[in-house]
Amino acid sequence: MSGKHSYLIRYLLWFADMVMIVVSFVLATYLRFFNFRDMEDKALHFYVCIVFLLVGTIYTYMRDRTPEFLHRTFWQEGTVVLEYEFALVVGTMVLNYALSLSDTFSRLVMGYFAIINPILTLFVHELIRFLLAAHWRNGDTAIKLLVLTEKEALPTVIRRLRSTLDVNYEIVGAACLDEDLQGEKEQNVPIIAGRDGILSCATRMPLDEIFLYTPTISPRELADTVDGFLEMGVTVHYCIEPMLKDTQQIGNLGSFPVTTSGKGTGRHRAMYLKRGMDIVGGAVGCILTLIMLPFVAIAIKLDSPGPVFFSQIRIGRGGRRFRIYKFRTMVVDAEAQKAALEAQNEMNGPMFKMKDDPRVTRVGRFLRKTSLDEFPQFWNILRGDMSLVGTRPPTEAEFETYNEHYRRRISMTPGLTGLWQVSGRSAIEDFDEVVRLDLQYIDHWSIALDLRILIKTVWVVLFRKGAR
Repeated sequence: MSGKHSYLIRYLLWFADMVMIVVSFVLATYLRFFNFRDMEDKALHFYVCIVFLLVGTIYTYMRDRTPEFLHRTFWQEGTVVLEYEFALVVGTMVLNYALSLSDTFSRLVMGYFAIINPILTLFVHELIRFLLAAHWRNGDTAIKLLVLTEKEALPTVIRRLRSTLDVNYEIVGAACLDEDLQGEKEQNVPIIAGRDGILSCATRMPLDEIFLYTPTISPRELADTVDGFLEMGVTVHYCIEPMLKDTQQIGNLGSFPVTTSGKGTGRHRAMYLKRGMDIVGGAVGCILTLIMLPFVAIAIKLDSPGPVFFSQIRIGRGGRRFRIYKFRTMVVDAEAQKAALEAQNEMNGPMFKMKDDPRVTRVGRFLRKTSLDEFPQFWNILRGDMSLVGTRPPTEAEFETYNEHYRRRISMTPGLTGLWQVSGRSAIEDFDEVVRLDLQYIDHWSIALDLRILIKTVWVVLFRKGAR
């Protein structure tokens, strides 16, 4: 299981276990007294509940139950829960005795708790497993994996990966490095390219990770290919099974021992904090959007015919497509007119930028100058398509022109604002400079950097610096 998802499951299980301890303790207390008024010492019961939570937290961080969680059967999970319950009850009894809490505490409450809590905990664990599996079976949320191997090994590798990978993985394609089988399929997995065309094909497809299994091709022969994927920001797992003894292992992808390389952040806890900030910020932004919607909608409708909102397919993290939303600032046929204006493009590279663009309406110029046109994107942030801070999401036409270097811009979730947006975006006329700033953000990302960019964005918007 990937590190990010391992953290997710571990914290989910911990939080669920804490909630179940409180619920079970309340139920056990009620079954003993049939109300909450006749307890001899309410403070004592509160202290014992705190001890339960403390012991449960210590057990969770001393004994990691996340490995194999998604693969365990109901009965295997029941065994794991019973081990946890034994440690929880015994540890609490020992601490209660040490803290002199056991003299007046009802033993019947402890007995009821020991029956109720494992049942509720097992039920919630199974519910979490079901919900996570349903979430990851959605192709946009699963980790998209490309398999690179040799013709003879391809059937076995696909079969073995499918039987051992966690449900958070989706095999999106394969490539044979010793023979060009492009256009064929292996167990319904499309073979997208041979060795020579793999980088160009992979650049324009949704992709998060690569799995390399090449028993007869040396790592040195694949150095350029691996470097190309790393330049894109794609994680590379290289199977080292032929080189290992039984006692040696570096990591696993499914049942394959692998070495893993990548240019990701690797700070999974901080990434969850970033997502938490996005959820709060996205919710607040959506409320503000609803408040201003009637006024902006009337202004847009009075100024020019057409819809209030503009939507367009953009490229998100790892090449995933999503639909972005903005308040419409251009005439309805703006995309059709773009081809005639290409000669006036002021940006060197695949991005289009033009001062005094004739397609922009009068209200649109005001919305752009004040950045009010961006507010509907808070819905994209709340959904998880975008983040408050990130890189600019490219259009599909832009993405089709990307090389490996440019593609690394989408190795993180795109943002409403970013480093290049607060670095004088109207003054930047070279797409390579945009890429440089985006990659600088990715390579040096931190929560503190996001906060600095958000504060600077507010300053830029208030004083209308860099917007057109």
